[in-house]
Parts: sequence; C-alpha cells; structure tokens
Amino acid sequence: QLQLVESGGGLVQPGESLRLACTASGASLDNYAIGWFRQAPGKGREGVASISKSGTTTTYSDSARGRFTVSRDKGENTAYLQMTEVKTEDTAVYFCGAGLGGLWTEAYDYWGHGTQVTVSS
Repeated sequence: QLQLVESGGGLVQPGESLRLACTASGASLDNYAIGWFRQAPGKGREGVASISKSGTTTTYSDSARGRFTVSRDKGENTAYLQMTEVKTEDTAVYFCGAGLGGLWTEAYDYWGHGTQVTVSS
C-alpha cells in the first residue's frame, strides 16, 4: 500500500522560498503522477501543481505558475514543490497526492496528511 508523507512546511516571510517534499513508502511512485494541493482555513482543497509519471509534463494553477516548481526524484521515491516569492495567500496546509495527474482531487487515489505552510511577516 502506497503511503505518502509531506515535509518541509513551516513559517516563512513574504518573498522567501520553501521546498516541500512528498516521500513515498510501501510502493514505487514511478507508476503515478503526483499532484500538490493546498487547503486554506474555510476553503476547499485546490490543485497547485502536478507532474506526470515520466516527469516530462507539469501543470500549474494560475496562482502557482511562475513561482512554484514541481519535480520528482525517482531514485529517492520523492516529489518536491519548490515555492519561491511566497505570498500571504499561499498560507495553507499542503498535500501531495498520487494518481492520474492534473489539478483535480478526483484524479488522485493516495494522499498524505499534509504539511502546514504559513506566510507571515
């Protein structure tokens, strides 16, 4: 059974950078696309970025494009979300999912428990 664990969240100031990791155990991530999602208090879960199984195709939300970069390391069985120029509105719990890909939660079968990102001065 594939299990996902997110890490790397924390408190950062606006304009700073942060890298989130999604580490898999129990199975290989090679068979799955990876998506990054976030959920702010009182809001639904929204897609931020995804990367295909091969790693050759990436997709970003409008808010993430140009600031965030999704990547994967097959040797480490891990995916990453590099966040730069963070804004206060990026504050949320960030989740990774493994599944078919894209920015819709319905396309993902496996989820981590999330890591909190707080952007505040």
